[in-house]
Amino acid sequence: MWQAGFRRVKNYVEVLKPRESILITFIGVCSAIIAGGGYPPADKLLLAMVMILLGSAGLNGLTNFLDRDIDARMQRTKNRVLPSKRIYPAAKVLPLTIGLTVIGLVIAWQLHIFCFLAGLVGTVAALVWRKRWTCVFPQGMLASCAPVFMGWFAVQPVFSWPLLLLCLLIAVWLPIHLWSVMIANREDYLGAGITYFPVSRQTGEVIKLLVVLSLVLYLASIALYFIGDFSWLYLVFANLLGGTLLYTSLRLVISVSSQNSWRLYKISTFPYLGLIFLFMCLDVWLLG
Repeated sequence: MWQAGFRRVKNYVEVLKPRESILITFIGVCSAIIAGGGYPPADKLLLAMVMILLGSAGLNGLTNFLDRDIDARMQRTKNRVLPSKRIYPAAKVLPLTIGLTVIGLVIAWQLHIFCFLAGLVGTVAALVWRKRWTCVFPQGMLASCAPVFMGWFAVQPVFSWPLLLLCLLIAVWLPIHLWSVMIANREDYLGAGITYFPVSRQTGEVIKLLVVLSLVLYLASIALYFIGDFSWLYLVFANLLGGTLLYTSLRLVISVSSQNSWRLYKISTFPYLGLIFLFMCLDVWLLG
């Protein structure tokens, strides 16, 4: 009996994409720490963490629900909880996912109106930007930048150049992350009826664009060193991480393969995104 209950709970947790939700929360918390100069108020930091974790988990669950028909047609995703009908009917996940999303927005309202607006815009954008839609910009950009804005505004509800550069970092990172996995699984996407960019173009053209975006991402991370008043610690690791990502994208130019595309996808998630935010935090903690 308890094994069946454990599997049921595990399935509902899996719908919420816990790894992705934790990474999103980590980025938002790091933004709050940076906004607070390394030592934001503990109560606001805790509320920001809960707000972003619940909101991102709820949204991930909702997008899983909305994309379940496409996921069922793809080899890479057909074994996920909803396409495989481990939870059936799929609508059973809606009370949990909607509830988490609403709770996240309520906490955002309590923290600051700017937090709430960032969360609301991110929620709408995330529900619009799904596999069936073609546009990374602006929907994907707004959805991906929302945790950064929410974490920042929870501690420092003002716009600033460092905040905008953090969002630029996310906005440029997003297509690298998304398009590399689409190239790696091009036939799978086409087989599922997904024919928009980048699978609609020649792989060589997309790879050239990925190299350019990797270079822009690298330059944006270096610009943060100057604008964000970081020290040598961040600069060293920004160069290492940016150089690694750029090198990995250049390898695609030399050898176009699903393996190299998949490698770029994995590196862009972690170590790149997770570690660069981690070293921002370490920099303001230790040397700020």
